Amino acid sequence: MDNDCFSLLKGVLNQFAIYGEFEFAETFGSGHINNTYRSRWNQAGIRVRYTHQRINERVFVRPDEVMENIERVTRHIMGKLIREGAADRSRRVLSVVPSRAGKPWVRDAQGDWWRTYLFIEGTHTLEVAKSPRDARFLGKSIGRFQKYLADLGEPRLHETIPDFHNMEKRYSRFYDALAKDSCNRVKDAAAEIAFMRENEGRGSILIRALKDGSIPERICHNDTKMNNILIDDDPETGGNSPVSCVVDLDTVMPGTSLFDVGDLIRTVTTRAEEDERDLSKVEFDIDIFGALLDGYLSEAAQFLSPEENALIAESGRNITHIMGLRFLTDYLEGDHYYHTTRAGHNLDRCRNQIALIRSMDRQWEMIGELTRIICEQSRTNILPHNTPSARS
Repeated sequence: MDNDCFSLLKGVLNQFAIYGEFEFAETFGSGHINNTYRSRWNQAGIRVRYTHQRINERVFVRPDEVMENIERVTRHIMGKLIREGAADRSRRVLSVVPSRAGKPWVRDAQGDWWRTYLFIEGTHTLEVAKSPRDARFLGKSIGRFQKYLADLGEPRLHETIPDFHNMEKRYSRFYDALAKDSCNRVKDAAAEIAFMRENEGRGSILIRALKDGSIPERICHNDTKMNNILIDDDPETGGNSPVSCVVDLDTVMPGTSLFDVGDLIRTVTTRAEEDERDLSKVEFDIDIFGALLDGYLSEAAQFLSPEENALIAESGRNITHIMGLRFLTDYLEGDHYYHTTRAGHNLDRCRNQIALIRSMDRQWEMIGELTRIICEQSRTNILPHNTPSARS
């Protein structure tokens, strides 16, 4: 951390209601959007750490509304945990640290917006689900998160990024980028552009169902890749204890629950990372999918409608498609949104998502049958811990 950044951060930290003796601060994490830091304080002999983030105003144009959403959501979940008598409540939901003026944010000398959370100790995230057990736990975590928020009520949460998963709007921007070709990159992405054109109709299934009322609007996270789930480091359970916390709440807003389960399917069902260039490694694992869905429905079945259940399998393909289109559009526009570390990085990500869609399509009949079986089991409260395998 350079001296200018450190001085700016120290000025920010003094505005939050943090007590004790400041010891140090460091950069932390590898997120695409917000700058994140971690600090440590000596509070009467106990070392306590905090997470601090500078909110990216280019992405979140109303940081005050982002933080209003986060405060409401975390307070509601904490209330549920208190009523359940849950242990380790401050490790199961983010704790927003207010400013000394009582706000959930502060402004620095340059006018940027910052927030602070208690740092949740003794946790880790996964980049790859190594087993059905991992997948089931991840699914259960998001199902529980949605269940806790199903009765949040009015007023409606702010849309922190309007039309975030609106495929029709994403296609409109894609076609605009194609027409402008401002970076002269269209010629290098002919196959990917053709795929997006050919699949436009299927890609809009979820947003059309939401718009016509076939599926209900619900509160959802909207960015449920697996590394947004903190998992307890309990060695007794191999890292899969009941304690988990869903983080990165900037995009918690109205949508459909299918956006969340779809993004879980996208990120959990392949062992390849999102920017893997060896596309032979990008394979959809149907047994991991079954375990993931089993875990998710163990919490979510009580509030999902039959119409939502009918689109669960499609949701994974749909969110993978959205992400592929977003990566491709960002590539065509000059890599403004996603952080890149090499030439063609976003195009590689797009190719990766297309490869995953094709792997899903090759197994589509089995995916549909397994989804039907698990949904039926969930409706009758027969939720086995040994998820049925499409290969058995």
